[in-house]
Amino acid sequence: MSLRPSQAERPPGVDRHGLWARRLVAFAVAATVTGAVAVGVSRLPLDAMDSGSVDLVVWLLTGALLLSSRRWRPRRRSRLVWRARVAGRHGFAPGLVARRSLVGWTELGRDLTLLALLPLMLLASLPEEDWSRIARLVVAAGIAVLVGRMAYDVARFTGALALTADGIRQGRRCHEWSTIEQARLHREGGQVDGVYLRPRVWTPVKRGRRVVGGWGVAVSDERLLAAIEEYRTRPEMLAVRLPVTAPEPAPTVEPTR
Repeated sequence: MSLRPSQAERPPGVDRHGLWARRLVAFAVAATVTGAVAVGVSRLPLDAMDSGSVDLVVWLLTGALLLSSRRWRPRRRSRLVWRARVAGRHGFAPGLVARRSLVGWTELGRDLTLLALLPLMLLASLPEEDWSRIARLVVAAGIAVLVGRMAYDVARFTGALALTADGIRQGRRCHEWSTIEQARLHREGGQVDGVYLRPRVWTPVKRGRRVVGGWGVAVSDERLLAAIEEYRTRPEMLAVRLPVTAPEPAPTVEPTR
């Protein structure tokens, strides 16, 4: 008997029961956020914006960029937490989860701020014409859809990063264990910022797409590296339905702040 494609491609240990319910809930959240943003943006009095309003927008953008700059790095004390059902791309599976850090939420807020305010500043500078009203509706729809997509991802997946038997997932990106040759700390600007996953077979992919963790995750990169090295050669240990405790980094390695 032949399996359907969805069954044949399903990673081992992944349970699809409840997946569509999760997708529907995430879609409902995204639709609600999209509608609220679209209505809010379309009703903004852009025609009444003066130089003081523009200055306020500039200060908001500057503050968002400063808060998310690399100089602000609070200490990360969280650990990978075991979850019996981790929502991934193909279904639910047991695994270790890392939540989004304060820096991660700040960066998300920065992206939303830049996404919304920059187009609005551009619209405020347009002349009062019929075509500018149409442009406002188009921009409002675009902003709403992009913000709704972000809301969908937050509601759809469990945690900011997860280690399951089928791979390492961060956001929508998933790295299968079989494709990882080695893992090591990734440094950028003289600071540790994520874990670099060296592939077994080189492919023309941007280096940043092979880096997981980083300051957007509440678990330090040293702890994440220790867990990846622990399960890289035996990911089946994460498929058991019993709680798993993530290993700690070697005592000689001082976790990053």
